Amino acid sequence: MQPALKFLLKNKALKHPHFRRYLTLRFFIILALNMQLTIIYWWVYHLTNDVSLVGVLGLCEAIPAIGCSLFSGHFVDQREKKGVLSGTIILYIILAVALALISLPYVEAQVGIPWVVRMIYAGVFVSGVLRAFISPASFALMGTLIPRKHYTSGTTWSSTSWQIGFVVGRLLGGVMLVMGISISLFAVLVFELVSFVCILGIPRQEIMQKDKEPVVKSLKEGLNFVFRTQLIFAALSLDMFAVLFGGAVALLPVYAKDILHVGAIGYGWLNAAPGIGSVMTLFLLSFIPLKKKPGYKLLACLAGFGVVTIVFGISTNFFLSLAMLTLAGMLDAVSVVIRGIILQLYTPDKMRGRVAAVNTMFISSSNELGAVESGYTAKWMGTVPAVVFGGCMTIAVVAVTWFAAPMLRKLKLDPNEHPEHKT
Repeated sequence: MQPALKFLLKNKALKHPHFRRYLTLRFFIILALNMQLTIIYWWVYHLTNDVSLVGVLGLCEAIPAIGCSLFSGHFVDQREKKGVLSGTIILYIILAVALALISLPYVEAQVGIPWVVRMIYAGVFVSGVLRAFISPASFALMGTLIPRKHYTSGTTWSSTSWQIGFVVGRLLGGVMLVMGISISLFAVLVFELVSFVCILGIPRQEIMQKDKEPVVKSLKEGLNFVFRTQLIFAALSLDMFAVLFGGAVALLPVYAKDILHVGAIGYGWLNAAPGIGSVMTLFLLSFIPLKKKPGYKLLACLAGFGVVTIVFGISTNFFLSLAMLTLAGMLDAVSVVIRGIILQLYTPDKMRGRVAAVNTMFISSSNELGAVESGYTAKWMGTVPAVVFGGCMTIAVVAVTWFAAPMLRKLKLDPNEHPEHKT
């Protein structure tokens, strides 16, 4: 066994073989989906040259992701987790084939650009539906693969695999565009097939929620738990509003093409930069966990996220912009880890699917609706003022949270603490 592998296996969470396989499938599916999304954003801007239409892509994914999340959590809690995740990946594979076929020049020649754009929107809409199921299924499955005492370490490694997939996917998406949109989209299919092979080696899991309670009652129970638990609600709300206003990813095609003038490869690097920063931070946190005053660190990092967003917005230098996006990813990684640990530690096993579904709603609201907000404010104010405005609003959200959620400042990430804490 190589020394590097021996070193990694000293981590207790990584000693579980099914968890390692889970990390691998998570890496490949996230790589594929982020690669696909990077290509689609460039594709739509290339076809339309309209930044607001790029922003609408976020809305097309957010609406079904949020709407279906109301029911996906109940669905996941009532069913075996591996089966739900496997089925979702199969549907992603079918969607990848459809998008790749739509990208062929023959289709554009036959139906015209407006119909191609409509079909892209339809594909993104379907992706939003699938996202509503893959997130809670993945979250719930992870909780069954390692002991509770290893949740802190496991959550960090899960976030690391996600971020590495994010980085490689965004970077590959930009680089592969040099070979053409169609070839790039067919490459997405290959990575999704690898993720499906990985999940085949994970055994079926026990169904945590065996009582067939009414759907409405189940949904209400999940929502009430999240809204009554101040730590979970505050962490999700902070992340949602910070990313809603501070996310500039939807405008990267504009920056790459019209402001920084770096083309498709530069666009790929800009897309990958936040993930590169996140991976560096997550590897560090995998071996040096957050112990002292994690709530203060969370708030400080998100305020810093707003500051670097402002600097990125006004930058006209590619390398400064790249550095700011990398730093944004480093700061955001702290939020990802702390939020993930809070959800794993304070969520009862029988409610994991529903709580993860609510988390998906918040994430979809921030990322995808943030893309819509960025697109329309950019069209209204101009691209640079829109990004600067978003950074300022992120800082304001952190300030409000400081006073509105005092329990967040007192947060302690103790793996031995009972999952249901005081609200």
